[in-house]
Amino acid sequence: MGDQVEMTSNKTTEQTIVCYAPTMITTNGIWQGDNPLDYSLPLFILQLTLVVVTTRVLVFFLKPFRQPRVISEILGGIILGPSVLGRSSKFANTIFPLRSVMVLETMANVGLLYFLFLVGVEMDIAVIKRTGKKALAIAIAGMILPFLIGVSFALMLQQSTQFVKLGTFILFLGVALSVTAFPVLARILAELKLLNTEIGRIAMSSALINDMCAWVLLAFAIALAENEAMSLASIWVILSSVAFVVLCVFVVRPSIAWMVRRTPEGESISEFYICLILTGVMISGFITDAIGTHSVFGAFVFGLVIPNGPLGVTLIERLEDFVSGLLLPLFFAISGLKTDVTKINGFATWAILGLVIILACAGKIAGTLLVSLYYKMPFYEGLTLGLLMNAKGLVEMIVLNVGKDQKVLDDKSFAIMVVVAVVMTSIISPIVTSIYKPARKFAPYKRRTIQRTKPDGEFRVLVCVHTPRNVPTIINLLEASHPTKKSPICTYVLHLVELTGRASAMLIVHNTRKSGRPALNRTQAQSDHIINAFENFEQHASFVSVNPLTAISPYSTMHEDICNVAEDKRVAFIIIPFHKQQTVDGGMEATNPAFRTINQNVLANAPCSVGILVDRGLNGSMRLAANQIAHHITVLFFGGADDREALAYAWRMCERPGINLTVMRFVPGDNVLETTEMATARNISGREILTVSTDIDREKQLDDDYINEFRSRTMNDSSVVYTEKVVNHGEETVAAIRSIDAIHDLFIVGRGQGMISPVTAGLTDWSECPELGAIGDLLASSDFAATYSVLVVQQYAGIEALGDAMISTPDSPNQHHEHMEFGHRRMPQRGNVVFQPQPC
Repeated sequence: MGDQVEMTSNKTTEQTIVCYAPTMITTNGIWQGDNPLDYSLPLFILQLTLVVVTTRVLVFFLKPFRQPRVISEILGGIILGPSVLGRSSKFANTIFPLRSVMVLETMANVGLLYFLFLVGVEMDIAVIKRTGKKALAIAIAGMILPFLIGVSFALMLQQSTQFVKLGTFILFLGVALSVTAFPVLARILAELKLLNTEIGRIAMSSALINDMCAWVLLAFAIALAENEAMSLASIWVILSSVAFVVLCVFVVRPSIAWMVRRTPEGESISEFYICLILTGVMISGFITDAIGTHSVFGAFVFGLVIPNGPLGVTLIERLEDFVSGLLLPLFFAISGLKTDVTKINGFATWAILGLVIILACAGKIAGTLLVSLYYKMPFYEGLTLGLLMNAKGLVEMIVLNVGKDQKVLDDKSFAIMVVVAVVMTSIISPIVTSIYKPARKFAPYKRRTIQRTKPDGEFRVLVCVHTPRNVPTIINLLEASHPTKKSPICTYVLHLVELTGRASAMLIVHNTRKSGRPALNRTQAQSDHIINAFENFEQHASFVSVNPLTAISPYSTMHEDICNVAEDKRVAFIIIPFHKQQTVDGGMEATNPAFRTINQNVLANAPCSVGILVDRGLNGSMRLAANQIAHHITVLFFGGADDREALAYAWRMCERPGINLTVMRFVPGDNVLETTEMATARNISGREILTVSTDIDREKQLDDDYINEFRSRTMNDSSVVYTEKVVNHGEETVAAIRSIDAIHDLFIVGRGQGMISPVTAGLTDWSECPELGAIGDLLASSDFAATYSVLVVQQYAGIEALGDAMISTPDSPNQHHEHMEFGHRRMPQRGNVVFQPQPC
């Protein structure tokens, strides 16, 4: 069999004939003397492996530079293509011979077909309906100017490519320069933590509209490219494309909705229907290809008509990893194999390239900036928005590939446009990071600890939740925290979601969705469960308000989101779950090591007090009434700021009926004092002794004052028991804690950071989790009787750290400003948190 591949250089057309035998698919094996690379299947497997490995390596290296995955995929293709490795003819002829191109292209297009089907499934047209005039104006302005620049550039390049019809060439270049890649933009915004901001929302809405327009233009461009003159055929192509869209909306959509209705609530969609839909993708591709538009157009429209809900979730979960991980990089590799950067030769061509990049960027920025200034947005925000709209990705690569296949673009124009796409997308993150520094609108606030929260003021708590499993105990803890008319509890529930490479763009947008719509995927379903549980709690409990938020970011920077929300919402206390969960046999197992890092980072950077909750259930020993549960709470008090904070929280709780509080204070015995004084004398000399001893004395004085105040206030309360235990060393402390009755269901302890207490000496040597402190770690370990939960409290250090002057004059504004800077390391930009506001 023969196959003809035409190679075009300016006016001359060479014909290369490639011969291949249809039987040469699998090899007989190297022992038979066969070279596996002469056969199509082993060769394809090798090519696929090479492409995926190259892409993954590039993703790894470009991640620190915050580059989207598209960049790595295109660059991977360029490296394997004639620009870098392919310059060695041996490599090109062995790994990517001409005969293998057909198999590669076919597979790449299958991948593309399914990927665009998924993009369609993830996209929700209802979102476009809800976007305001501002987003619409920005999207249109951001398309028109670059389109005009594409037209002028087409006229410049046109002289060298006479055989192409000018109109089609203009349309292709205009579309390629004016699109904004919606999925790429979603990733960039999430990486830069701009999703929750106004600018992020506008950018997303505009990109959605822009993407839709690009598809319409692409269908037009293809219809025109395939016919030499704007003849009757082109009109037929356009009309039949419209007919196909109508068929999908009015026939396919209702029939898929019928399939969904036939599936019982909570059941997964049957295999038969899933297969039917996956076949439908192929059929749609075939129909649109037969009509004369590109097959991906059919797959995309077919994806769009699939209703949101469990069906979409199932399809995305089945296909996502295979399609975007394996098949999609093939498409970018094909684009790279067609890109020969060496064709861009001579100073004039490079000058044109530079000019196109600058003008196209400037066009998008200018168009966007004008509209945003018209809407009275700040200059820098308009500029940032313009830069963000320059994200290029899949749609542009499809436009360019179709253009090259239809001979609308020659090698040089194609290479120039691919380089333009890579450069324009890769410069976004670094430039936006340096330009856009949103003004932090955080008014400084004083009530950063429980101890300093007014007894008759609002108590603001930020609750962080990873999975629905954390929810019941946290709700019981909040219920026990004694919300009253004088001191209501305002709770911000922050669902922490990891931003992974595959978190679909629509998941990110949909967090702003109206509740009551079906969840789009598992994460969203979890989010709904969590929010419903807390809203249910809000309805049944008095004086509690709940505000659900979602933070979507990589685990490495998630603590920034938590700290930003805490500061933004002027919270006094953050509750975050411990990274280990209780197993069925009572042991503790780590759920995700990343959770531990988040907790450590929050403890180091929090702008207020923090409590780590070791969750072993908090159901209470018995119910007193419909909404009251009896709890037995114990505070282990060793001294120091963290322990005072723990006592402050327990003090608040003990005012609630049905709560019994035991405060056990550990007092160092006589033997201890001699040994510590000797140790101090050995380790510290001269003036340092003075400062250390005054610090210890001052802390001890604060402890005594606070305990005395607590005892005098709770003297007549029969539900509060205060005991003192004299201990000489760590072993006696452990024995004393072990002797406490098993009736207690919650221990509240201070983290004891910076406290050198002789009664806990030696306990830290064996601690598994130093972030819990010596006592917290002891209580959370698996070998302790595992029937109670533990709350390990760390007091915000910025207040006490500045000494008594700070405490005596809390309202002095300059000192307050000073303590903010001192106590809380400044965070980078605003967290990527999607707000669902409710009046608090």
